[in-house]
Formats: sequence, C-alpha cells, structure tokens
Amino acid sequence: MWTYENAIETTATAETVWQHWADVERWGDWNTDIEAIRIDGPFADGSLITMTPGGQDPVELRLRDVAENRHFIDEAEFAGLLFRTTHRLTPLADGRTQVLYRLEITGPGVEQAGPQIGPAISGDWPETMANLVKLAEQARA
Repeated sequence: MWTYENAIETTATAETVWQHWADVERWGDWNTDIEAIRIDGPFADGSLITMTPGGQDPVELRLRDVAENRHFIDEAEFAGLLFRTTHRLTPLADGRTQVLYRLEITGPGVEQAGPQIGPAISGDWPETMANLVKLAEQARA
C-alpha cells in the first residue's frame, strides 16, 4: 500500500466545508486542476463523478461511505490499482475544523507504481485544500 495524507485547519464549520464538497459541479472553483466535472446523481454512496484534470483523460470516481458533514471516500481503478481518497472533517475543541485528505493506493505493483503515480495525484493537495478552506471561510463571513 502507498499512502499520503494532508491536513489543514479552518475557522469554517464542517457543514460549510461539506457544502462545497457536495456541490461537485463547482469543485473547479477551488481545485484549479479541474477542466470539467459532473456527477451522475446525488452526492451519496454509489454516485459516479467524472472528472477531467487539465490536459488529461477523464477519471471516474465512485463515492463510498458518504456521511454528511463528516467524511466521504472516492474510489478510482486504473491499471489494476485501487485509488481511495478519504476526505474527513473533524471538529476541534477550539471551534475550528480539521480538513483531512488521505490517499491509499493498493494492488499489484503498488510498490513501484505508488511512488510514481501517488505524488502526481496528491501533489496539489496543499494548494487545493487552502483554496477550499478560503472559500468556506468567505462563505461564513
């Protein structure tokens, strides 16, 4: 298994951040690498998101374990590998919220493929998450 994790804290509530996650067709507002995106149903278990990163082929992400205002997982399969990204919101004691993204790659050949593919997927997370938090904080103001 190959893993990577990034977390950021915000003054925005979990509910406010969740609203941005659940509005899939506006993900490009905070993720500048998205060229096109759509969802085939509600933001719920089993729905399929088709996302086209800039200059690349579309990627299909299946939503799993969607718990409103708490967490969701998106899964993609490519070249025999499973890519699972967990998105988690944790309320903190000081009223802030921790936003966490965790990528897990599993499957045959992950020892070689993970270190090559993983950073390409998660490399922009610090910037993307900072943009998400900024929008969520502005929505509260």
